[in-house]
Amino acid sequence: MHPAIVIEALEKTFQGNRRVLDIASLTVMPGEMVAIIGASGSGKSTLLRHLSGLARADRGGTNRIVVNGRCVQQRGHIARDVRQIRAGIGFVFQQFNLVGRLPVLTNVLAGALSRLPLWRTLPGWFPECEQERAHQALKRVGIEELSQQRASTLSGGQQQRAAIARALVQGAQVILADEPIASLDPESSRRVMQTLADLNRQDGITVLVSLHQVDVAMQFCRQIVALRHGRVVFDGAPSELTTGVLSEVYGSELPSPELEPAVTEAPLPAYARA
Repeated sequence: MHPAIVIEALEKTFQGNRRVLDIASLTVMPGEMVAIIGASGSGKSTLLRHLSGLARADRGGTNRIVVNGRCVQQRGHIARDVRQIRAGIGFVFQQFNLVGRLPVLTNVLAGALSRLPLWRTLPGWFPECEQERAHQALKRVGIEELSQQRASTLSGGQQQRAAIARALVQGAQVILADEPIASLDPESSRRVMQTLADLNRQDGITVLVSLHQVDVAMQFCRQIVALRHGRVVFDGAPSELTTGVLSEVYGSELPSPELEPAVTEAPLPAYARA
């Protein structure tokens, strides 16, 4: 069985020579649900952005990122066919990344854009089969009855589940979720995490989710990867995550629900820009 995700020699330096990622090697097998934990600024969001090709690694090295058997980037160069590769990678953003004035169903149908011709997507005309797929996805995440409401009228938890439904319509084999419960209340957080866990176990979708809440990571994920200053300091089962390991991960800081800087939102589909 080939890995779902392979990272080799990933380095990323921001202005001022500040190294934010320095990962020698990391592998995730298909069907795993992996939590990425670490203090604010440890590189969690930056790592997810590199996996989807939304950020480029430092040039001049030997870095390589492979997702679903396809090279997303290598030696600091994004793959030319990265848009096709992204069709198999669902990204659930911290800030939902929905178009508030559009119905929930239309937002979810945006997951089908990669396989539809431009003349259909510009006016927002979606085939009946895609609409049925979107309804089924909304049913899977438990909000089918809200399909015709404006996305802006939904609660935070409901919006996040709509974003997960969009990844389902997309047909993603890998879902990257960046702090998906950071701004949610405990019950909404549980529902969102349970939704991701159900998709992982029932559909075999590989899930990587960055979290501040260590207890949530231990409850829902079978593998935990901990970052400190951009480096992997732990990669193992929740049962191996001892107090000593957490002390190394967080140093003098305690795990907290404070947010990392928000991820830049992906461009809106053409029909939503008007």
